[in-house]
Amino acid sequence: MSEIRRRGRMPAVSDADIRRVARSLLVEQGPDAITLRAIARELGITAPALYRYYESRECLVSAVRTEVCADLAVYLAAGLDGLPDDAGIRFFAICRGFRRWSLTHAQEFTLVFASPAAAGIDSAMRQFGEPVGRLFLEAAGRLLSDYDVVTPPTELIPAELRDDLVGFQTDLLRVLAESGQKFPAEKLDLGVSYVMIQFWARLYGHVTLEVFGNYPIHVTHPDVLFDSTLADIGRTIGIGVG
Repeated sequence: MSEIRRRGRMPAVSDADIRRVARSLLVEQGPDAITLRAIARELGITAPALYRYYESRECLVSAVRTEVCADLAVYLAAGLDGLPDDAGIRFFAICRGFRRWSLTHAQEFTLVFASPAAAGIDSAMRQFGEPVGRLFLEAAGRLLSDYDVVTPPTELIPAELRDDLVGFQTDLLRVLAESGQKFPAEKLDLGVSYVMIQFWARLYGHVTLEVFGNYPIHVTHPDVLFDSTLADIGRTIGIGVG
């Protein structure tokens, strides 16, 4: 061992090194494995040295989460290459891509979409300005522009939900205005807001059950079940699934 090592000099590390190790721990052991102590051990440094880059574990986890979301957005966008320029086909292709990614990235899915907000981790889809949210919103906007989407009459929407839906509209329109996305704001009424929330709940719920193996029965052909679910959702809003 050199004199320098004996004196305890630590190897130089970068922010990229820290996030690389954090991602590796996430994939191999899950979100709870992302700790400053574990990362420091892997990098051969002391845990306090990591505070030069991150104020807390929560800040590091947030950075990893943001990186995962960016990677997912790239994956979903790549899945659109070569597809016809049809809003319905492309929207449902994004839904299928989200499922494929989730099933092959279970730990990343857990971190981003299935971790409690109380742990300092929020759902990507609640952050409309993020890459994943923007991708879904752009596709949904084209769907509303190109198709006559069937929505329930206002009187059929539970009155207890309307304040929440109005809040959703307000937040969504603000993000759309800030991002410059082409979204037909005049079509964003309570019915559309209600359909969007219902759609996401069914898509997310289906994928979550698959990722965690929580279906109440054994499904021999899960792809067929998922496609039939998409088809059913499409029928409820008057759109065929390509």
